[in-house]
Amino acid sequence: MSKNYVRLVTIIGVVFFLLWLGGLGWAVGNYYAGKPESPPQTSPQDKAVDNKKGLTITAIGDSLTRGTGDETGKGYVGVLVDELKEKTKQTVQLTNLGINGQTSDQLRQQVQQSEVGRQIQKADIVLVTIGGNDLFRGGQGLMDFDSDNITAIEKKYLDNLNFILQQIRKNNQEATVFFVGLYNPFIEMDQGKEMSKIVRHWNYDSAEVSAGFPKVVFVPTFDLFELNVNDYLYTDKFHPNTKGYRLIAERVASLVTW
Repeated sequence: MSKNYVRLVTIIGVVFFLLWLGGLGWAVGNYYAGKPESPPQTSPQDKAVDNKKGLTITAIGDSLTRGTGDETGKGYVGVLVDELKEKTKQTVQLTNLGINGQTSDQLRQQVQQSEVGRQIQKADIVLVTIGGNDLFRGGQGLMDFDSDNITAIEKKYLDNLNFILQQIRKNNQEATVFFVGLYNPFIEMDQGKEMSKIVRHWNYDSAEVSAGFPKVVFVPTFDLFELNVNDYLYTDKFHPNTKGYRLIAERVASLVTW
């Protein structure tokens, strides 16, 4: 066998090896080029930002929930929404189901309605104002506040409040409920001090009922109006004015953690 023949075979072998090696590299490159890229890693802080869906608030109750007496039309609920938008940097979706003149009997019926239950079910926060119309009855409460009738009225009110909170929890176990307490708009009248004692008593009992439920926060407002009450009342001397509603909104906002 000649040396030239061996050399030729060697060259051909090397060429085929190089072709094979090049083909292998091309195949491997195509394989990895077709694979999807791994998703970028996100930090817990990034996830927290991505998961922000905003806040959903459902407000129920009486004319305080409607904002009667506020010249701007916002009431404490509207002011609170503005403050929470600024505080949390999130969107806030509000459903206001308040009804002027509503009593605890009527709210008890309202919370059993299917649509109201649906609005409570989707809420992150539930706001409640009730009791003022039970106690004051358009001022009539001032005339018979020392009678046994007031005790019977409170007993029925507390039973209704307990049912209302039960119904809220039945529809939504996770939402934080803020129950806004009563103030005394008649504090500067002749019987104002005696009425204040009754209002404080109702607030204490209401707070006790609230404490029996998880994530229900009683929000005191009596102290906000105790001094210079007329500075914070509307011309009807019963409902808060714009400044009064802002005081309530700021008190609730200070208790919201989100």
